[in-house]
Amino acid sequence: MTHPFELVIFDCDGVLLDSERLAVRVDRTVLASLGWELSEQEIVRRFVGRSHAYMVSEIETHLGHALPDGWEAEAQPLYDHAFDTELTPVEGIVEALDRITLPTCVASSSSHPRLRRTLGRTGLYSRFEGRVFSASEVANGKPAPDLFLHAAARLGVPPARCVVVEDSQYGVAAGRAAGMRTLGFAGGLTPAEWLEGPGTLVFDAMRDLPALLQREW
Repeated sequence: MTHPFELVIFDCDGVLLDSERLAVRVDRTVLASLGWELSEQEIVRRFVGRSHAYMVSEIETHLGHALPDGWEAEAQPLYDHAFDTELTPVEGIVEALDRITLPTCVASSSSHPRLRRTLGRTGLYSRFEGRVFSASEVANGKPAPDLFLHAAARLGVPPARCVVVEDSQYGVAAGRAAGMRTLGFAGGLTPAEWLEGPGTLVFDAMRDLPALLQREW
């Protein structure tokens, strides 16, 4: 039987790494210090799956002024501490990767230095080395399709033969816009109903991923 896909494109945060819980918790603290009080759910709704540049732009728009020099340097140790002490792979993803025989890559809104650091810290970087793509490489981040189309083009696979594994509403929207089928992982912070839509299959356990990749939908 012909396999339905030729390439599995993984998001990173919330799909490979259980990092969104840590990042959103620190985001809330940092945003409050800057003068914008948001709940964790509101941070998920607004920012999870978007690029750092987008988040900075939205903060400045809300505050009505540019952020002060040095604010990122002050905030970074909070993220570093959380990631250094608590970051782990998403439950079940290592076992799933061991069972997936299809070509894989990573396409993330994070920067390359952050991807090397976080994937490396959890022992996952070597599984994707040479096949890691960042939103910094394209003009428009998620929910635009640019990053997924870039990854597919670099690896020589038609979009219709790619499947995206995402955990954010902006990520699944980008997969759909790219003409790719999308697996929406609802085992993290994003409610399942935010992931549902055409060409998308929602699941909540990474142990199910290898079997889902064998299905047509």
